[in-house]
Amino acid sequence: MSEDILQHLREIENRIQQACVNSHRDPAAVKLLLATKTVPAERIRIALEAGHTLIAENKIQELKEKYEALKNIPHENHFIGHLQTNKIKDLLKYDVTCLQSLDRWDLAEKLHQRLLSEKKTLDVLIQVNTSGEESKFGIPPEAAISLIEGVSQLSTLKIKGLMTIGLLSAETEKVRACFRLLKSLQQQIATARIPRVEMLELSMGMSGDLETAIEEGATIVRVGTAVFGQRPTPDSYYWNESVKVE
Repeated sequence: MSEDILQHLREIENRIQQACVNSHRDPAAVKLLLATKTVPAERIRIALEAGHTLIAENKIQELKEKYEALKNIPHENHFIGHLQTNKIKDLLKYDVTCLQSLDRWDLAEKLHQRLLSEKKTLDVLIQVNTSGEESKFGIPPEAAISLIEGVSQLSTLKIKGLMTIGLLSAETEKVRACFRLLKSLQQQIATARIPRVEMLELSMGMSGDLETAIEEGATIVRVGTAVFGQRPTPDSYYWNESVKVE
C-alpha cells in the first residue's frame, strides 16, 4: 500500500513537471494539494511523511475524524468543500489555514464575526462557478468582483486568489474554457487593485485535467484519486449542489 502511494506521487510530480515544461512555467510555481476525501488517516500519513504536506478535505466530519491521527505530522490543511455556516466553529477548531470555497456574502460575514471573537485571521480563495452548471457551487463570474470588494472590507479574511472546480468532462477544450475564464477573472481583479486583495493563487485542475489547468495558469492542482485510488463514492457526492450532507 505504501509503495503504491509513493509511486503514484512520483507519477503526479512527473506530470506536473512535464506540464510546466510544456507551458514554459517554473515547476516551483505549482503546488500539489492532496485531496484526501474518504482517504483513511494512515494512507494520508504515507504522503505526509514523504514530504507532501498540503492536504485538503471536503467535509467537516472527515476533518474531525482524522485530526488526532495527523496533527503531530507537520502539514497544512485547506478546506475545499461547501461550507455550511453552522460548521464555521469546527473549521477553525481543526487548524484549517485556507478556505478555498468562499462563495457567498453570508458565509464571509459569519466567518468574520467568529474570527473576530477568536482573534484569528484566515486565508480564503473565492470559489467561482466557471462552468455555469446549476449543480455547482461558486459565485457566478460576473458577480465575483462585487463579492471580493465586500469581503476585502472584512479584516479577518485575507483573499489570496480564486478557485474553481471546472467542468467534469473528457472534452479538454470545454474544460480549458473554464480554466481560461478563471485566469481572465484573476487578471481583471488584479488590474482593479482592490485594497487588501491578492491574486496569488489559482486553484484549479484535478487528477484528470491537471495538465490543462497548468497550461492555463494554475498555481494549485488538487489531486486525490490519482494518488490514493478510486473513492467508494462518486465525485457528484462531493461536488453536486443537491447534496447537503456534511
